[in-house]
Order: sequence, then C-alpha cells, then structure tokens
Amino acid sequence: MSSDTDRVDRRAALARIVALAAAGVTPALAAGAAAPAKTPGRLKQSLCRWTSKAPLPELCRSLKGMGFAGIDLIFPDEWSMVNDSGLAVAMGYPGRREKFIETGFNDPANHALLLKELETAIPLAQRAGVKNLIAMFGNRNPAIAEGRALENCVAGLAKIAPLAMENGVTICVELLNSKVDHPGYQGDRTAFGAAVMRGIGSPNVKLLYDIYHMQTMEGDVIRTIRDNIAWIGHFHTGGVPGRHEINDTQELNYRAIATAIADLNFAGYVAHEFSPTRPDVSASQAEAFAICSV
Repeated sequence: MSSDTDRVDRRAALARIVALAAAGVTPALAAGAAAPAKTPGRLKQSLCRWTSKAPLPELCRSLKGMGFAGIDLIFPDEWSMVNDSGLAVAMGYPGRREKFIETGFNDPANHALLLKELETAIPLAQRAGVKNLIAMFGNRNPAIAEGRALENCVAGLAKIAPLAMENGVTICVELLNSKVDHPGYQGDRTAFGAAVMRGIGSPNVKLLYDIYHMQTMEGDVIRTIRDNIAWIGHFHTGGVPGRHEINDTQELNYRAIATAIADLNFAGYVAHEFSPTRPDVSASQAEAFAICSV
C-alpha cells in the first residue's frame, strides 16, 4: 500500500503537469513525470502559508514536490518544521500578536513594541537561516501628517537596520491596498514605500511589493517594478480582482510580470498569495508555479 507521503508527492506531480499545460508550458515529460519540478526557471518561488488549510508538514511536502523553494509568513515556532522539510522560510513573522498589519512604524507610539519584537526575532532568524522578516507601515493616525508618518518610518526602521545587517536578515515592509482590503493603511503607494527606503538607505530594509495590492491601488506594475527594484526585497502575487488564481481569469499577465522581474536579475523570492477557487488547491498552486517559471 502507498504511504501518505507517496500520495502527496504523486498528487503534487500530477497537479504540476496539468498546470504546466494550462499555462502553455510544455515540459519534457519523463516516465515518472516529475522532472519539471527540477526546472523552476530563474525565480525562486514560495507560497504564503495562510492560503492553504493543509497541515504544515503535508503542505511542505507537496510544495517541494512541485519545485517550490520556500514558504512564506511562518511564525517562529514553525521555522524548524519548514527547515526540516527541505524548504526555506522565505518570509518569517517576527512574532505572534494581534493587529499586526495596523500596528506599524508610521506611529512612534509603536516603535518600542516593534523594535523589541525585531530585536528578539532577528538573532533567532539568523540561527534558523531565515533571511527575511516581515514588518508593516501601519494604519494612518489622523493626528500624524503623511510627511511626518514617512519620517517616523525612516526613524524607526533605521534603528533596527544595523542589527539586521549584522545578522544577515532583511526586514521587508509590506505595501498593501487601502481601497479594498486594508482601509486606512499608510503604505498603500509604491512612492511612499520607496521614499522610506531611500531615507533609510540600508540593503537590509526593503519593500515587500505585493503585486495584487499595488495593481489595485495604482496599476502600471511592470514599469513600477523596474523603476523601484533597488528598494524591493520580496514579491507577493494574487489575481486582480478577487485575489484568486493568477491565470487568465484575471486582468494581470503574470508570466510577463515574472519575466520582467527575472530580467532584472532579482535574487529574492516571488511568493504566491491568493485564495484558490479550485477544490484541489494543489492544482492552483502548481499552475501559479508554472506561470512564473520563466
């Protein structure tokens, strides 16, 4: 009788083959049909943990079978489980707490909490081989003007940048849309995020450029990525509108976007962050991997 692991591996391989065909990619299929997972293209791909209800060990086995390099948005107490699977923790949380998105560096009242959190997490990340930790700009405070909020972000993040550099960890501050998903979020434009990054001037503090969120807010994704790649350390994907699969059911050409990112010699991760609509979510995961295997 086949083991659970064998069934997961076969399902992942089959889902990838189907998705490659759907994405217009023709793999050279060997008898076992698992070879395409060995040729992911020029980009390192990851998947955001929250998009799957599968137990983490099962998800890791499935993703590894498809050819993924990592998994995103993993809490510190789960890092070792991912590492043991052979995947990388492509983006780690610095801790568990409520209102993670709303509480950001735009308000100096949050700095003590956020800096303490990162001061604790960065050495742990270094020991665990976790290269990226996520942070937020936070929700707007009506009492703080936009320019002051930008200065607050620079001041707070600049304090943690030396420790991040010392430990080889990059703090990735996420750009999110305030139009649909996160009303009131301060970092809802690439220009704001890039201005913060210029103000800090550290290779260890970068933007997490979420393609779904920035298409929702401002569009012109490929040009914006090219113009701001110096400040971008990580990408997230998602179909627009709806944040579902990144195939031809939505408005973005993700294969062209992935190609543009790869052509910039981007060495970080492109992580898929969408809510699958298919009953077999592994088919959607494999399809996304195939689309971005450029």
